[in-house]
Amino acid sequence: MNARMSTTEEIYDVLIVGAGPVGLACGIAARRVGLSHLIVEKGCIVDSVYRFPAHMTFFTTSRLLEIGDHPMVCLHGKPKRGEALEYYRSVARVEKLAIRTFEEVISVTGEKDAFVIATQGRDDAYEHRARRVVLATGYYDHPNLLGVPGEDLPNVSHYYTDPHRFFGERVLVVGGRNSASEAVLELYRHDAEVTLVHRGEALGETVKYWVKPDVENRIADGDIRAHFETTIVEAKPRSAVLRSNDGSKTWEEPFDQIFLLTGYHPNPELLARCGITPAPETLQVTLHPETNETRDVPGLYCAGSVSAGYATGNVFIENGRLDSIGIFEHIAKTLG
Repeated sequence: MNARMSTTEEIYDVLIVGAGPVGLACGIAARRVGLSHLIVEKGCIVDSVYRFPAHMTFFTTSRLLEIGDHPMVCLHGKPKRGEALEYYRSVARVEKLAIRTFEEVISVTGEKDAFVIATQGRDDAYEHRARRVVLATGYYDHPNLLGVPGEDLPNVSHYYTDPHRFFGERVLVVGGRNSASEAVLELYRHDAEVTLVHRGEALGETVKYWVKPDVENRIADGDIRAHFETTIVEAKPRSAVLRSNDGSKTWEEPFDQIFLLTGYHPNPELLARCGITPAPETLQVTLHPETNETRDVPGLYCAGSVSAGYATGNVFIENGRLDSIGIFEHIAKTLG
């Protein structure tokens, strides 16, 4: 990469990696303690929310998704994806956050007070300089791969977005938590022939309380086929090979589309290029608990789920956004 300096050549007090809800909350916190900031995002703002299923309803109330004390107004008690997108766009505009979208962070080098952040935009490479760095990249870009043959086929996806194109299609959904449960319901209601495969004996206990009985009733009525205590062992262009957990039965069924909705994890390669060594088994980052400063790299902080490793079910927008408080109290104090 032939890097060149950012056109401003400014040394920022803090550079924030990621413009999701947590990254935006960090930008707001930086402004309110008087720190110059830059937010760098590899996609669009709140890119993960943008790539959520088109008709998704959040599990939580709008109040718990709010950042910067800006109220989120929605038509019903729980906001929908479109309402969240409009809200976060509005907050970024009102707060006048400095955001560079479609610019990916390649590495973070240097040290506290003198970090160098190498990025790649759509056309050019850049270097930015900052006294502190906050990683708020989340985990949605990196699915938990199953490692089965055919996982990279065109008819296999780790992301579900919209049911319309699967009208009349035979669709397999692998997973047993919220993403899989909501996907099978939407596909069924848009006239897909849908089958659920889950390695557990039943749907996960954390499935939304209004979704779980709906799926279970559809399965009981035969509207949605389900194979519990079952795994996929191979994906093919027009079928999938399935196996019972005890290995007593292996069979093949025809499918036009396969969704592997088995969760996601933070980007280990980016963590390594920032000088962070997460725990090998859990992929979790060691932080100072009160400040979220990484122990590996002084002056580099983690906000939200990027430090959670594979335990992403413990960190959400609701609690991840609060990391900005302790982080920026500490940064403001150390920068005087």
